[in-house]
Amino acid sequence: MEKRVGVYICHCGTNIAGYLDVEKVTRYAQSLPSVVIARDYTFMCSDPGQDMIKEDIRELKLNRVLVCSCSPTLHLRTFREACQAAGLNPHLCEMATIREYCSWVHSHDRQAATEKAMAMVAAGVRRVIYRDPLVTKYAPVNSNTLIVGGGIAGIQTALEVANSEHKVYLVEREPSIGGRMSQLGKTFPYLEPAIDILAPKMEQVADNEYIELLSYSEVTDLAGYIGNFKATINKKARCVDATKCDSCGICWEKCPVEVDNEFDRGLSKRKAIYRPFPEAVPNTPVIDREHCTRFLNGDCTICQEACPAKAIDYEQADEEVEIEAGAVIVATGYDTFDPTPIEQYGYGKYDNVITSPEFERMASANGPTDGNIVLKDGSTPKSVAIVHCVGSRDENYNQYCSRVCCMYSLKYASFLKETLDADVYQMYIDMRCFGKGHEEFYKQVSDAGVNFVRGKVAQITDIAINDEEKGKLIVVGEDTLLGTLIRIPVDMVILSVAMQPRADTDRIARVFLLGCSRDGFFLERHPKLDPVGTMLDGIFAVGCCQSPKDISDTVAQATGAAARAIELISKGRVEMEAATASVDTEICSGCGYCEAVCAYSAIEVDPKINLAVVNEALCKGCGACTVNCPSKALQLKNFGPKQLLDMIDEATKEYAGLAS
Repeated sequence: MEKRVGVYICHCGTNIAGYLDVEKVTRYAQSLPSVVIARDYTFMCSDPGQDMIKEDIRELKLNRVLVCSCSPTLHLRTFREACQAAGLNPHLCEMATIREYCSWVHSHDRQAATEKAMAMVAAGVRRVIYRDPLVTKYAPVNSNTLIVGGGIAGIQTALEVANSEHKVYLVEREPSIGGRMSQLGKTFPYLEPAIDILAPKMEQVADNEYIELLSYSEVTDLAGYIGNFKATINKKARCVDATKCDSCGICWEKCPVEVDNEFDRGLSKRKAIYRPFPEAVPNTPVIDREHCTRFLNGDCTICQEACPAKAIDYEQADEEVEIEAGAVIVATGYDTFDPTPIEQYGYGKYDNVITSPEFERMASANGPTDGNIVLKDGSTPKSVAIVHCVGSRDENYNQYCSRVCCMYSLKYASFLKETLDADVYQMYIDMRCFGKGHEEFYKQVSDAGVNFVRGKVAQITDIAINDEEKGKLIVVGEDTLLGTLIRIPVDMVILSVAMQPRADTDRIARVFLLGCSRDGFFLERHPKLDPVGTMLDGIFAVGCCQSPKDISDTVAQATGAAARAIELISKGRVEMEAATASVDTEICSGCGYCEAVCAYSAIEVDPKINLAVVNEALCKGCGACTVNCPSKALQLKNFGPKQLLDMIDEATKEYAGLAS
């Protein structure tokens, strides 16, 4: 069949036409073999530009189209839909990126930009000539959504999706949802109690008929592809029958075993059977089998005997659950930095050097001290130093900024001034108050008489050199604004510790096939164009598992991810990549090299036939497998070796004389 190619050069306003000779490139395109028509237009993506392509397809019987303009990421779909509307298979349309690759990178050399554009047009014509019509395939979409993580990000996402009347599976590894936010006292900058904001949302999760909460559970495996995921979930035994338990509390009152309460950061004790906090959802207690005497030596039944509802069930076992979902949202949260390795700060050595999470629990009305700030001996501190950026903005630990430390440090200063009228010292590197109302809050705290000292703290010690320092903690450092060394004696030091990726981030990344940044947080598909997407279609990452952020930004991102999930599961079907890899079974040796390099887990060697098999629903047509195949058994549809070699020949010709 005769190849009849139409070439269309876009001016892109002056983005292209201002830096290269569009008319020369158009004339050159017209001279190429198989090119029936070559045109240039101000904006090819506009309606008149698309109409021009449609009319030429109909009138000139074009069977190939090449548009030379901006990135295919922006408008390949636009032009393919225009071709399809005119009766041409959309996969017979191709783009050459002459804006980004020619005019923008050679903006000071018009001739070089023009020559390169000619080369790209010639190569593009060779590429589109070799293209074959492909059939667009669709896969059905399961209307359920799996959300992993029950902090504020997971809760917000679950409620948004459930409010669209779609089934949600919300999986949380702890006995209760709530996440880190449930451990906070107040929120900045308006100092609202965190639990007053969070608890109503937690109750909404419990009451929503479209949300199935799987607490005390973890996703251990995920298989499938966009629209059709299957997750395996390990649901740990609570050893308490939730259908019988009324959370009366008698069981944990009678339990003789006490261990450190992780919810209160070790500042209080809990029992071996416990409820994490009063507002917990679900409100059913759980038996900690690692510390329960019954599970250690099998002879204690005190809680079972004391339970009036007969809800204690020691025989309850872990359960493996399988669920199916069309979209997956990962909202697994973060850990806080452990400052113990920074020996010069004395954490773990001095009783009254505490971390910011410990202060949060102390300042919380439902905390171990009922919201009272006390020293180890029970007295009230009269002076407090707050050390910023502990574990962040530090080349020895984490180089990134955690984005919340400055603001929560101001929150602590405000609380200490208001409740204790203490002398407060903010030991900061830079104040970063970027959000709505944050700068105003900074000024408010500053006006309240809080002392701000700019500089890096070198040491926290109890070695006094004068009477004023005796019995105190001394913060030693440098005031970089005054250019002097300083020693500040205080009663308490709060270390404002960094947010960091969870300890099990690598395991989560393997289960959900997520990439990680250099800092260890999950990678988004694009930081600006797709900040909630991941490299695997249908899987989204939100909240602090993706990067440090405050509650407001987390909720906003969670809402955005919910909208993306709703868009996906509401369609009923999803378009699959047509230009996938294909296997020549005659020469495939089953070596598995292709399987090892596939970033999308789209190809595997079937042990029954010892041949590579491509899952077209997962394949993105990236070509990594084709270049890694030693027997050349793998080829990309519409991008074969002959096509590529012809493109190289055209691109490497001498164009200097043509552009002058």
